[in-house]
Amino acid sequence: MSSTKSTLPDASQALIGRATPIIPSEPHAVNGTVLEDTIPEGMEVLTVGMGCFWGAERLFWKQPGVYSTAVGYSGGLTPNPTYKEVCTGLTGHTEVVRVIFDPQQISFDALLTLFWEHHDPTQGMRQGNDVGTQYRSAIFTQTPAQQIAAIDSQLRYQAVLDAPITTEIAAASTFYFAETYHQQYLAKNPQGYCGLGGTGICMPPAE
Repeated sequence: MSSTKSTLPDASQALIGRATPIIPSEPHAVNGTVLEDTIPEGMEVLTVGMGCFWGAERLFWKQPGVYSTAVGYSGGLTPNPTYKEVCTGLTGHTEVVRVIFDPQQISFDALLTLFWEHHDPTQGMRQGNDVGTQYRSAIFTQTPAQQIAAIDSQLRYQAVLDAPITTEIAAASTFYFAETYHQQYLAKNPQGYCGLGGTGICMPPAE
């Protein structure tokens, strides 16, 4: 693995990107919601990175109480990056799923439990055979309350793991949509690649 792939770039190394955003040209392939930046009233957002975003998105769109999902890029430096650019390791972004959910139907903690149990958060700049900074584990929080809950959940899960958790937990920066063909990829390509996997260890319940 090259140093570029395993090390986050600084501002002097990051690709320039572009001013024009990538906007998905089709609605959600599973539930028909429009993929845009508007968050419906009463809904909340969770943005997570857990390796390749194809399988991770499918995990969340199946959950009752999830209004919509989209895949994209967060946590980096390059504005409006393309998938090809993210794959160079020179944008600083990780592949993420943005989950819009109804907190009256599914809790933030329940979504965090899905996050922790369905990938290995101890692998640093990789997830299984997918290697590079774009596959790092991350939780990008929208509010101070989410930040506190995310850190609490990390501490609970760390208590039952032998290896140290490497998950990045940070306030959310800009979410950049991935290209249309990546959105709900496994609904469009049911036999497509899914690298999602967990440690096999359950999340302890909140006290």
